Amino acid sequence: MSGELAGKVALVAGGTRGASRAIAVELGRAGAYVYVTGRTTRAGRSEVDRPETIEDTLERIEAVGGKGMALRVDHLVSDEVAALAKRIDAEHGGLDILVDGIWGGDRYLEWGKPVWEHSLEASLRMLRLSLDAHLITSHHLFPLVIRRPGGLVIELTDGTAEYNQKYREGTSLPYYLAKAAINVLAVGEAAELKSHDCTAIAFTPGWLRSEAMLEIFEVTEENWRDATVREPHFVISESPVFSGRTVVALAADADRHRWTGQTVSSGQLAKVYEIDDVDGSRPDAWRYIEQVQEPGKPADASGYR
Repeated sequence: MSGELAGKVALVAGGTRGASRAIAVELGRAGAYVYVTGRTTRAGRSEVDRPETIEDTLERIEAVGGKGMALRVDHLVSDEVAALAKRIDAEHGGLDILVDGIWGGDRYLEWGKPVWEHSLEASLRMLRLSLDAHLITSHHLFPLVIRRPGGLVIELTDGTAEYNQKYREGTSLPYYLAKAAINVLAVGEAAELKSHDCTAIAFTPGWLRSEAMLEIFEVTEENWRDATVREPHFVISESPVFSGRTVVALAADADRHRWTGQTVSSGQLAKVYEIDDVDGSRPDAWRYIEQVQEPGKPADASGYR
């Protein structure tokens, strides 16, 4: 355990898998007490229907010397989130770091379909899993964040604000709205938290080697480079740990408020804080996409968190 965040209390909402799971683990490694919430437990799966559980995330936190608690919470259910806030208040009296990684909408994305052909039910569900869940979480948890001067809110999304200024060709309109709206959410949250000396940002990983992405390419984290034979651009991909490390560096930065209201990427933060991925590389996928790749390809794939 490194200790940069010793004594801090963090909540990673939607910390079941992908970047959110890795962020929870790295926060625990850095000394923060980490609450991990999600809908998939060993007792039952969410609609995402994947095997990763919040208990697994907690075990990983404990394996690196960290401490925390895994709690099943559906962040679309206001009463459940209110009960979560009440529990954190009773146990710790406040919250230093809130990471909102709630999503789970990939299964509803009908790639490349215009809005009139895309299932309306699926479209609305994606927006609920994004905007509604994030707003419900903010409503109930921000009162705990503003109690701690220097509190930090991180909203996970897919794509930089610059990239999301243009429509995400090849995805769908509801998916685009669900992701691009988080960039704007961070702007508004930063404004509302400013008087409380708190920071709010949106954070995007690059082309993430999530559990689902590795399965798609039929590789593991150990041999992921084999996938570059099939997709050469996969060379710019990054491990979820990379996101975790860059978020910890941001949280430990006494001058982190300089980022408030912005959308930052793992590659951008890694350059500033001199953070490397697990293999010693320092990928910057969004800069690569903007300079080299046609819009859409790795960005679309990165949605599989």
